[in-house]
Amino acid sequence: MKFVDEAIIRVSAGKGGNGCLSFRREKYVARGGPDGGDGGDGGSVFLRADPALNTMVDYRYQRAFRAANGEPGRGRNCTGASGDDLVLPVPVGTTVIDADSQEVLGDLTAPGEELLVARGGFHGLGNTRFKSSVNRAPRQTTAGSEGEERQLRLELKVLADVGLLGLPNAGKSTFVRAVSAARPRVADYPFTTLVPSLGVVRVDPLRSFVVADIPGLIAGAAEGAGLGVRFLRHLTRTRILLHLVDAAPPDGSDPVAAARTIAEELETFSPALAARPRWVVLNKQDLLDGEAMDALAARLREELPWEGPLYRIAAASGAGTERLCQDLMTALEERRDAEAADPALAEAEAEAQARLQREARERIDALRDWRKAGPEDGSDEDGDDSDYDVEVEYAP
Repeated sequence: MKFVDEAIIRVSAGKGGNGCLSFRREKYVARGGPDGGDGGDGGSVFLRADPALNTMVDYRYQRAFRAANGEPGRGRNCTGASGDDLVLPVPVGTTVIDADSQEVLGDLTAPGEELLVARGGFHGLGNTRFKSSVNRAPRQTTAGSEGEERQLRLELKVLADVGLLGLPNAGKSTFVRAVSAARPRVADYPFTTLVPSLGVVRVDPLRSFVVADIPGLIAGAAEGAGLGVRFLRHLTRTRILLHLVDAAPPDGSDPVAAARTIAEELETFSPALAARPRWVVLNKQDLLDGEAMDALAARLREELPWEGPLYRIAAASGAGTERLCQDLMTALEERRDAEAADPALAEAEAEAQARLQREARERIDALRDWRKAGPEDGSDEDGDDSDYDVEVEYAP
């Protein structure tokens, strides 16, 4: 299954129309004076967040876009028509970056939100504009200016309240199926989930939140192993990280070591992400007796070490998931209410989000540069760069 969560495109705004050099010509009017009109403004390029889209696949095959030029002015003081603006639809959750300067131009996080990415050229002036008491027949005009041109990198990040973390087969997809209407693939082999999926968890008819199922991480994910870097960045917009730990791994591995692996990958990828609120959930409690679960929870507290929220569930049967979802909903609502009441807290959250995305971008750019260096610097021997070939699609 293919999946596109990043695209690089070039956008060009339209050129402004030239001003017209013209003089009034009528019968019995020897010197009618100047009547050259101005040109039209060039069209601008906008990006608009479209909730109907969920991938960047449209921009994989067409990468250059140009808005219409403004028309030149005409005689009889006729102004040229302005060029039509070009509006490009992108998925909600798109970050727009100038690929040359690495400047973040904006985030499109709300349906219908628009962002101007290339301004159209200014119109040229006709010779009528230069008429004066001492210059009754001006022959000056100005040309329309060129429109802006930019190369943009469009990055799509999941917009979810809760993001799931865990090794392959920890039960993340099963949990999403248990608490929402989403139906990600579930099977008894690792890496069943290949693309992120979103599920809406309805605690009651008027209260709900969105959970993101991120493909399983492996050791070294933050350094580029597997596809971990591409998927870790989708967690930068979540408010709570839900770390699922398989309490009874089929291979007999240590659950505490598995939890430590994910914690270390988070810290390596982004210290700011590792500092986000994180809850640990022991899954598959139905496979262990109460004493074994108590002993495992105590080991997690002591050896990880872990002082935050710790839950026990069985995602396959749904046991414990109702209470977990209710507590998540309450925590999210309390946080939103606190930010609404305290502008300083809301500003701190916005700064934290910006820092998260900056750290994620720096990590991904560093990995991209490292891979481009070639086999002598440790990249894949066959030159294959799986980080670019991955395309992403979202299952709502």
